[in-house]
Amino acid sequence: MCGIVGIVGNQNVAGQLYDGLTVLQHRGQDAAGIATAHGTRLRVEKGNGLVRDVFDERRMALLRGRIGIAHVRYPTAGSEGTDEAQPFYVNSPYGIALAHNGNLINTEALRQQVFEADRRNINTDSDSEVLLNVFAYELDAQRMLTPEAAIRAVAGVHRRCKGGYAVVSVVLGLGLVAFRDPHGIRPLVLGKRSHAEGEEYIVASESVALDVLGFERVRDVAPGEAVVITERGELFAEVCATTTQQTPCIFEYVYFARPDSMIDNVSVHKARMRMGQKLGEKILRLRPDHDIDTIIPIPDTSRDAALEISNVLGVKYREGFVKNRYVGRTFIMPGQGERVKSVRRKLNPIHLEFRNRVVLLVDDSIVRGTTSQQIVQMARDAGARKVYLASAAPPVRHPNIYGIDMPAAEELVAHERSVEDIEKHLGCDWLVYQDLEDLEAAVREGNPELKAFDSSCFNGHYVTGIEPGYFERIQQLRSDEAKNKRRA
Repeated sequence: MCGIVGIVGNQNVAGQLYDGLTVLQHRGQDAAGIATAHGTRLRVEKGNGLVRDVFDERRMALLRGRIGIAHVRYPTAGSEGTDEAQPFYVNSPYGIALAHNGNLINTEALRQQVFEADRRNINTDSDSEVLLNVFAYELDAQRMLTPEAAIRAVAGVHRRCKGGYAVVSVVLGLGLVAFRDPHGIRPLVLGKRSHAEGEEYIVASESVALDVLGFERVRDVAPGEAVVITERGELFAEVCATTTQQTPCIFEYVYFARPDSMIDNVSVHKARMRMGQKLGEKILRLRPDHDIDTIIPIPDTSRDAALEISNVLGVKYREGFVKNRYVGRTFIMPGQGERVKSVRRKLNPIHLEFRNRVVLLVDDSIVRGTTSQQIVQMARDAGARKVYLASAAPPVRHPNIYGIDMPAAEELVAHERSVEDIEKHLGCDWLVYQDLEDLEAAVREGNPELKAFDSSCFNGHYVTGIEPGYFERIQQLRSDEAKNKRRA
């Protein structure tokens, strides 16, 4: 999972891109990069680490220009190291820098096409560099540099690329080109800001980036749509994919997005509240005579759901864990050993809230189970009489292949396990999951036009279809064992 932002402004945009990245930092803490266009020069600065660590005063001073893009990332599909930091750059045609959030599922076939037919070299293992070269080839084939030509080039990308992707790019001599995959799996929002010198535009992964920079949210970029904003601030937009179907990734609402964001006209905060309400109602159905004393969220993303469960059950809500905010999100830690160490560094229980109580811990989801197992034990060590665990999402039984680095299926705690088996594995006294129908309804209530979602990690239905042997290939890349071998 990554965060992207692109701006066409009336003055240097590097500082705004930096600020935009800081509020998208939750989407990736492995690397950060910014590219700006100034005259005939395209400058790219990037590196491993948090935004604040990558960019110092010297680097920021180099990033001149009124048009720019920026990116934060964490490793996906096994791609690790400084070579994978974005944006990527190619000098032909014209000079293009590109940043990408998502994952292509036909990367190997594309890589061969790009080399053999397009005669372009791919220098890293990143699918984002493949995507950039596909776009560059398609733009070069237009033999002109106009907004219409850029849109036709994006149409070529849609024909060739398969998977989930949201993209921002800078094309020298034209401006900003942004587009979203035909299923709208990965989010992308468009905003504008009126200025005495003319309109300024922004595209970003989440609307929170617009809020912090003072842009008005206009709308979400549609599935299969290309948006071109010229150097003069002219906006061109067209849905250029042959077929489209809006199926946004439901895990954005469960975990990844900030609660103060709007994605596809749905408030993430409200969606999580509705998840809690529906899960609370399920708990009442299953255990009308429950003995729960206290509802305790596992910070941070489960707070909204936990509060609503508390309201439904009529049980007091308490903060029971103090979070160390200087430790990254354990879900996106690169290895199992690092995740295990990080849980204890990240959370510390408030013993008074557990002592002699039956507590219901609420989490947004349970993926590997490593974190949940340790937190359940922490609650017991803090003196809880019983420890129940509620997940605001259904069991994660399948890998996510559209840009979230969920592990090989065998490393998912719910893979080929019943709820009772998972309960025993985690060591809790009772485990309750959200039903998928309720999860989708909780999100859809915010925007009834959303008829379907990418819920593949829960139900195993992949909206793009899957080629034979794909899961075997990603298992070789994504498993902790494979990653450890690469780091050895």
